[in-house]
Amino acid sequence: MTAIEDRNSSEFIRMTLIYIAAMAAITIVSVIYTFTEQTLGLLWREWATGLSIYGYANHRVYYRLKMKGEVGNPDQRIADDVRTYSTTTLSFALILINASLTVIAFSGVMWSISPLLFLVSILYAAAGTFFTFIIGRPLVRLNYDQLDKEANLRASLIYLRGNAESVAISRREGHLIQLNLKNLGDLAANFRRIIGVNRNVNFFATGYNWLIQIIPALIIAPLFIEGKVQFGVITQSAIAFTHLLGAFSIIVTQFQSISSYTAVLARLSALVEARRSAKAEEKSPAIAFSLDDNRVVYSGLTLRSPRSGRIVIKDLSLEIPRGTRVLVRGKDETARAALFQATVGLWEVGEGHIARPKLEQVLLVTEVPYLPPGTIRQLLTTPWPEQERARDSHLVKIEVPEERVLDALSTLKIESLISRFGGLDKRNHWETILPLETQQFLVFARLLLAKPAFAFLDRPHTTLNPEQIDWVLGLIKERSITYVVFEEEENTRNLERYDAILELKDDGAWEFRPIR
Repeated sequence: MTAIEDRNSSEFIRMTLIYIAAMAAITIVSVIYTFTEQTLGLLWREWATGLSIYGYANHRVYYRLKMKGEVGNPDQRIADDVRTYSTTTLSFALILINASLTVIAFSGVMWSISPLLFLVSILYAAAGTFFTFIIGRPLVRLNYDQLDKEANLRASLIYLRGNAESVAISRREGHLIQLNLKNLGDLAANFRRIIGVNRNVNFFATGYNWLIQIIPALIIAPLFIEGKVQFGVITQSAIAFTHLLGAFSIIVTQFQSISSYTAVLARLSALVEARRSAKAEEKSPAIAFSLDDNRVVYSGLTLRSPRSGRIVIKDLSLEIPRGTRVLVRGKDETARAALFQATVGLWEVGEGHIARPKLEQVLLVTEVPYLPPGTIRQLLTTPWPEQERARDSHLVKIEVPEERVLDALSTLKIESLISRFGGLDKRNHWETILPLETQQFLVFARLLLAKPAFAFLDRPHTTLNPEQIDWVLGLIKERSITYVVFEEEENTRNLERYDAILELKDDGAWEFRPIR
């Protein structure tokens, strides 16, 4: 600008070439900077999300969090909040580094031009930061709530899709439409409040940014008029002031991002704290556990209903050695469910002591079979070891030899599934394409492959007829698996497959007697 004022063509060309070279170098650095930031952000997200998934899915943390209901939408926190956390943290870190370098680079330039302008930049940035914080402080809580409300709407829509058949049969669309519209209304109302606060912040920030362009001229122009500085110093001071103030005004320029980021941090912190609490409860449960490879022992076990506090089983003390086949029956469904789940630590309301083998040696077969989407090979994978840990951020894969898989399917006479559904490694949604009976046989195939010490079966009559139940129990016995079957009284006429009966009576009473 000074060369133009002096009409110095050679100096103008020289400075222009220097400027072009500098811009070319800055372009290369900027592209590499963006590429590196995105790559590092992806690596961080991949690592943090994998760690979160393992921490959430291991030790049955997911189950305890669902039962407590203290942390809403943990899936959304892992999928979306971790992404925001990793990319935004990295972005803010780089912004702070850039701001520090900018302050170092331009403070000397600004001070050499005008010490007064340097002090004005500091005071102006401080005032802008203070007023931005006062005006925009409500955004932190509003953004926190908005993330939950977005997740609630998505969850209600996913529920409609996942239960499409049941909804269509029962004609319950009206209720779900109202639920979705309510979630939408809550989301919109909260977002309107966010828009209102953003409007106020933008009013201040826009005026703040416009004044940045005129403040240097107001201070330097009188010096030029008095002949104390050259004309180009006005432009130089404006550029230096803009860069320096940008470095000092990070909170002003990034406040909306910071408020969203703060909400994400709070949500992830709540998830991490809940996960730690769930792990601590597993280590010190109300019902004490110990390991015993050869029997299941209940000592002074009292179980209560989690809602009413009613005692469903009182002071249960008995021993089930390996090889002793037991039938558990009674009218109270809650009592049966409590004992069924408490054996593996899923029913935590009560006190007493349970000795049992490791979890991978105690398999539960639920009334309704659970088959997650996947391949037949994956469905028949043996249980995850109770004490397994991540090793070098990679989970240990538990493989089952193919010949054993084929043998288990053949034993249960369902080997035709392989040819019908594209082999062992073709992914399918089994719950939608297989009848319940076949689904349950697949569950029993996994049981035969795992060969646990004990198998607990909950109301097998729901999916299998009496002849099939006798056949399956015979197969289980042949493999030296001790089974405990939970049934209703009216479905337990055939007692030939059992060695003892545990009767669960009213008011928590019980009776254990051998059959033979």
